[in-house]
Amino acid sequence: MTNFAPIMDKRTFTHRFASGKYALAEYHSLVSPSDPSLAFERQMNSVLEAAEEASAGRTVHFRRFFLSDAANQQLLLEAALGRLSPAPVSVVQQAPLDGSRIALWQYATDPMETQDGAPAHNGYRHCWTGSLKAEGKDSLAQTASIFQALEGQFARQGLSVARDTVRTWIFMRDVDADYPGMVKGRREYFDSIGLTADTHYIASTGIEGRTADSRDIVELDAYAVGGLQEGQMRYLYAPEHLSRTSVYGVTFERGTSVTYGDRRHVFISGTASIDALGQVMHTGDAGAQAGRMLENVEALMAEAGAGLDDIAMAIVYLRDPADFRIVKEKVSAACPEGRILYVHAPVCRPSWLVEMECTGMVSAGNPGFRDF
Repeated sequence: MTNFAPIMDKRTFTHRFASGKYALAEYHSLVSPSDPSLAFERQMNSVLEAAEEASAGRTVHFRRFFLSDAANQQLLLEAALGRLSPAPVSVVQQAPLDGSRIALWQYATDPMETQDGAPAHNGYRHCWTGSLKAEGKDSLAQTASIFQALEGQFARQGLSVARDTVRTWIFMRDVDADYPGMVKGRREYFDSIGLTADTHYIASTGIEGRTADSRDIVELDAYAVGGLQEGQMRYLYAPEHLSRTSVYGVTFERGTSVTYGDRRHVFISGTASIDALGQVMHTGDAGAQAGRMLENVEALMAEAGAGLDDIAMAIVYLRDPADFRIVKEKVSAACPEGRILYVHAPVCRPSWLVEMECTGMVSAGNPGFRDF
């Protein structure tokens, strides 16, 4: 169910999902100001007000703020976050393409208890990190340090990066310059913990995204689940549509599904206009690329028993804001209204003009596993 509620000077779309009459409900909220001409502080306050309203009586697991100008906005935002309930927070410069200066994605559930510093329910612990950073002279060094920091954080919560991580997001200050170093650093770290093309990698988006601190070359967000049984987490490939990422030297999975007793979560990595050989399709044509991108996302979702209608939240990244109109037309015709956020963020190959990631939810559980 999606509710559209324009209140004062903000827009809030909240997708609520619950499988079964008494099941614990989940809420993905996308928030943006309704008047992009307002000054940043007023836009920020309207978004924070909406976040408070969408948090009431719930456990907030994660918030990501998208800024148009982090150098001038991030410190103001961070100073104001104390009004919100505690939760991991990610802040990234990826300008919303509706002209706003700020937007928010917030994920919450019905109330959960806290265990080892993370929300917990029915034997599962849901561990999110936001804007994890590390020192280093370049993207290779920072990537290596960030994954070591993630390993330490998860270890303190009794989790393993290799076993329990469902999803990562890796933001680079300049994707055209920093992506090769990030790819090498991630690959070397995965090799060190036994993740290879013959075992598995982790679903991920690697995309441009800046912070207010020019020393931040790479930052990381991640999500892991503790308490999963063997077979609950599976990886998605859609080989008729997409190649394995290892074909062109990178190390992430196209998607991941996590099945509970009462539902299934589907996490689709950043997906672009690519074919089964790993080649870019429709070079120079953003509209055609968006069409192939949607076809690939749909194929990955189908592998998990889901469709585009089951998208709870999606982010569409555009290299060139001039392509916003044509891409939005394509995506809006195929995906549920109100569940898509469009931002300016170059993709890892210059010839890819558009990329999409999404989270889906379906009532396709397995009674052999505990409910969510």
